[in-house]
Amino acid sequence: MRFQRRYVANIFLIFAMAILSSHCAGQATSQPAFPPLEQWKAAVISGNVATLQALYSSNPPAQVATGAGASSVTSEVAFWTGLKARRINLSVIQSESSQTGVQQVIFEAEVHTSTGPGGRTLYVTEGQLWQMQGEQWRIVGTKRSDATKLQQPSSTSKVIYAPGVDAHAEIKHALELAAKGHKRVLVVFGANWCYDCHVLDLAFHRPDVAGVLQQNFEVVHVDVGEGDKNQDIMADYQVPMKRGIPAVAVLDGNGKLLYSQKGGEFERARALAPEDVVQFLNKWKPVAR
Repeated sequence: MRFQRRYVANIFLIFAMAILSSHCAGQATSQPAFPPLEQWKAAVISGNVATLQALYSSNPPAQVATGAGASSVTSEVAFWTGLKARRINLSVIQSESSQTGVQQVIFEAEVHTSTGPGGRTLYVTEGQLWQMQGEQWRIVGTKRSDATKLQQPSSTSKVIYAPGVDAHAEIKHALELAAKGHKRVLVVFGANWCYDCHVLDLAFHRPDVAGVLQQNFEVVHVDVGEGDKNQDIMADYQVPMKRGIPAVAVLDGNGKLLYSQKGGEFERARALAPEDVVQFLNKWKPVAR
């Protein structure tokens, strides 16, 4: 048993370090069903503390970690039951067995809660290490992100900022379209390596955000590379690179600068809520004729 505990602990340390990198580099795909994960999901939705806690190993004790550091099974169970989930959609990023009786699962949970008027939706990424103990699968290690109000990307491989694009020409074309369509131009400075740039891009594709965005704005993505590209445009629109990316500027159809991000408002896009993005767009959309 001592060897088994040491083995599981070592496996978990390797596993925990891999979770966040897998979250950034991986991509949700169709994975074979792992029934214990469905049991865990059902226990979370039921809010039954005893049922959920029984899915975590007590011998050896399950190792629990969050972005803030080490935690406990009691705190982990309290976190999930405290969300008061009425529905959960799981997008499995990775599910594989390193050896017989051990299963590693990484997933994003879209949690629809019953708290607040009409409920709300939260996103949590979690990695779990399961072990068969007798006739029962139990979680021996887990690490999760904090709950966020915007969906987090399972991959940063999407090309948002296409290489070799003439940003000056793109902005000029967008201004022409904006003038014809009575819209404004939203210039988004960022880079493909930037995690929060991918968060903001996902937000732009949400139905509640996309409706306002597409009706009122022409969007131009300007690649800043490692801070060595298109710095003249950032300077022209008074957007300081030192305050981070993504960063935005808003122009009217004549090219007049209406807003420039100076305080890093979108730099931590992962911490924003959908209503924050919608509120910003509604504030800077053109006045109805």
